[in-house]
Amino acid sequence: MPQKTSSFSPKFIFVSGGVLSSLGKGITTASIAFLLKARGYRVTIVKCENYLNIDSGLINPIEHGDPFLCEDGTETDMDLGTYEKFLDQNMSRNNFITMGQIYKTVIDRERAFGYNGEDVEMPHVCDEIIRRITEAGKNENAEIIITELGGTAGEYLNVLYYEASRILEYRNNEKVIHIHVSYLPTPPHIGEPKTKPTQLSVQRLNSMGIQPDFIVARSETPLDERRRERFALFCNVKPDHIIANPDVPSVYEVPLLFANQKFDAKILKSLHLPTKSLAIAPWKNMIKSLKAHHPSVKIGVIGKYLATGEYQLRDSYAALYDAIQHAALPVKVTPEIHWINSEKLEKMASEEVKKVLEELDGIVVPIGWGSRGVEGKIIAIEYARTHKIPYLGLCYGMQLAVVEFARNVLGWKDAQSQEVDPHSPHPVVHMIPTQKRILENRAYGGTMRLGAWECKLKPGTLAHSIYGKDLISERHRHRYEFNDEYAEELEKAGLVISGRSVKENLVEMIELPPSMHPFFIGTQGHPEYKSRPLKPHPMFVAFMGASKKKRSA
Repeated sequence: MPQKTSSFSPKFIFVSGGVLSSLGKGITTASIAFLLKARGYRVTIVKCENYLNIDSGLINPIEHGDPFLCEDGTETDMDLGTYEKFLDQNMSRNNFITMGQIYKTVIDRERAFGYNGEDVEMPHVCDEIIRRITEAGKNENAEIIITELGGTAGEYLNVLYYEASRILEYRNNEKVIHIHVSYLPTPPHIGEPKTKPTQLSVQRLNSMGIQPDFIVARSETPLDERRRERFALFCNVKPDHIIANPDVPSVYEVPLLFANQKFDAKILKSLHLPTKSLAIAPWKNMIKSLKAHHPSVKIGVIGKYLATGEYQLRDSYAALYDAIQHAALPVKVTPEIHWINSEKLEKMASEEVKKVLEELDGIVVPIGWGSRGVEGKIIAIEYARTHKIPYLGLCYGMQLAVVEFARNVLGWKDAQSQEVDPHSPHPVVHMIPTQKRILENRAYGGTMRLGAWECKLKPGTLAHSIYGKDLISERHRHRYEFNDEYAEELEKAGLVISGRSVKENLVEMIELPPSMHPFFIGTQGHPEYKSRPLKPHPMFVAFMGASKKKRSA
């Protein structure tokens, strides 16, 4: 963590959204932060979420995407994963605010007579928002604090965040700027981008006492001068402060798109900060590698959080998707990801299963919860094991690999995780006693084994060769564990326990030896949460390398 100084006086950037959600506000925020950091400034980001949940841990991933897990165990919005990937620095609970956290803090303080008998009103809520944003910057000794405001302008859910930004600007006029990310729809029957929705969105900002300093225009195609002029005139924003942000093949190209428009330099000028040199050569090289033509490998992700209505989702496994993409770069392959619904897989005949799985070069079973779709995942694991397809099990994927091995190698057909069958005669995966006591009290939120835990790897194993060291640390998000009562029998049958936690001696890594499988490994941790575009995680690099080898065999 950066050394704190006594004279903390940061600049503030607020990023809001207009017209519709999922515009890419998080990518815009992360790209701005990346460029300012590349200019030599100490930067941190805060995400303000509208919902009343305390964190993202209990939200269905189909509802709001894959919760991102921080090093300190905080379960957050997936945008914090984007921040980590772009900034190459860890986020924590200080970088994540929900309206539930704010209200709870204010009410708890009132109950403790923290307001000295005042009638507690909305300005107190805004003060708490401002305090948290400022504190996040202070913890990192940031020179610039960028705050992404969740939702879109005009929603009643986020009005207090906007009011907090207005108050902060009122108190620190030359230290605050506001960037509005909005959408230019191009109706097919008209054939030109329309600026009116953004004009109305800016009017809503104006009605809240906020005048944006910049507009980032999200669109399918590049912004022309006609549209730029309309924005400037009707939104009262300088023409060169209208920043084009058209669709690009990869989100990692957005910082370069902004740099070409000198967006970062214009921001620094608006904040009265000197413009230092920009150092982004490694990022440019990564983009070149991303665009290079490489042979494809087919990776099957066997999950169940894949659809909402008639639409397929990627966000439910966002961190996994990114980790695969990152690892593909050094391996020099193009991943072709097949999203396979485990519920559908378990209803298929064996010939149909073979048709779906035989074309794959690698199989991943990711995180999951409950009994739904479990048998489909086990079917895929058995296929990967018996057909020598590279396999990577993540959390539940590790646990179910143990279940599959116990059933089909040891012959315990009733083997199961207690999460699925609490009364299984062979509970090879069980709930540890501390977690059982927690659940008996229905204390679900933030009570799992969360955050970074150290693991000691067994020399001579696949896991040890991947990491190249004895001691590692991965992030965890689970409450069920490998049942050590069955360790001896499983190991005798060939299962390798290649890693155990330092603190509790819990099984963290399992694998099959080379005599049984070329690449079969499961980890209780979540390496996908630590992968970054310039630092692909070694577990995924090894998996993609094995998949490439399978493809070329």
